[in-house]
Amino acid sequence: MSESPAQPLDEAYFIWLYGQVADPNTEDPSLTYWGILRLLFTKEFLWFVPHDDNRREDGKALRPEFIEQTGSYQAYEAAEREWMTIGCSMLELMIAMGRKIAFDAEGTEHYWFWHLMENLDLKKYNDDRPIPVKKVDDILDRVIHRKYKANGEGGFFPLKETNNDQRDVELWYQMSEYVLERS
Repeated sequence: MSESPAQPLDEAYFIWLYGQVADPNTEDPSLTYWGILRLLFTKEFLWFVPHDDNRREDGKALRPEFIEQTGSYQAYEAAEREWMTIGCSMLELMIAMGRKIAFDAEGTEHYWFWHLMENLDLKKYNDDRPIPVKKVDDILDRVIHRKYKANGEGGFFPLKETNNDQRDVELWYQMSEYVLERS
């Protein structure tokens, strides 16, 4: 999304997204995650399993909410309308999935977002430590291209037991099985 012609709108949107899962007013680098979340924001989610395009649309559905909540109508009108149609970032995807899980399970969207970050081994990358960009990119590629283990280990939803190869299961059903296993 960093290539979008609406850079000021993108930056305002990124800050808004950050505020959905972290406190943008915190200044202590050991408690901030600007760097890792920016990497998630600039990495596009691609889907290969049927119906995962629905998760992409869930992520993109955050954009009208941002415009409504922030009153960014003028900035949006000044930007090319294609801003609403560009790909879904991994950050948008994960925030939207956190919301979906919170609806189905106990916990908040904030909790579930950070739970997903922990499952991907990304939660540890606060702004107080260097972020291994290549390693993070490899992790995100592994998730996007379904290169994790059949039980989901290495992906969003690692399972202790499953009869299905999670690499072939749409994210919605992976999420449902994960929530059921945890309850």
